[in-house]
Amino acid sequence: MCGRMAITLPHDAMAQLFAAQPANDLPEVPNFNVCPTQRIAVCTREEERRLYRPMRWGLVPHWYKTPNDGPLLINARSETVAEKPAFRAAIRERRCLVPASGFYEWDRSDPKKPLPWYVTRSDGAPMVFAALWQDWGRGEDLMSTVAIVTCAANARMSRIHDRLPVILEPEDWPLWLGEEGKGAARLMGAVPDNALEMVRVGTEINSSRSQGEGLIVPVPLNPA
Repeated sequence: MCGRMAITLPHDAMAQLFAAQPANDLPEVPNFNVCPTQRIAVCTREEERRLYRPMRWGLVPHWYKTPNDGPLLINARSETVAEKPAFRAAIRERRCLVPASGFYEWDRSDPKKPLPWYVTRSDGAPMVFAALWQDWGRGEDLMSTVAIVTCAANARMSRIHDRLPVILEPEDWPLWLGEEGKGAARLMGAVPDNALEMVRVGTEINSSRSQGEGLIVPVPLNPA
């Protein structure tokens, strides 16, 4: 996963879908160009209940002196997430769900001309990514931060990129959130080829400042 997504889902509908209590300070939607360090809505399991609350996209380990004290950790690789110091406690104790309408990925076969694609579920349902979270700071500086778990790309995605977010089905949410005991590691496998729809979109998305519904409008693969 590159590091850009679209979130157009109404918060009340998503909170209802997750059967979660929504916070009052959720980020504004729709946002067709969500970038790292921005706030996104996340479903967690805390104190025996589900919450739907905002977090900073980009996990900040507790030992960072400032949020920018080290690499920006927007993704966590499924193959090593249980071993990396930044993630190993969170993957055991603080797993969460990140809903999105879709995400962007770039075909970089021509380094001078990266071509963007918009990826959604083929059935039109919201994408729900496996993720993990970590609180950082104290007092007024306290913030919750999140990273999305990725796995090896399936055959369809591998044509343009070698990684893919772990996408969970509704029946998997309780296990990932820790409501059904152990065994969440088995959910971090490959995403079936037929689960995804990919369309080429305009290069406007190459800019982190671009906004609007036009960013997800398909463009011809071989324009005249």
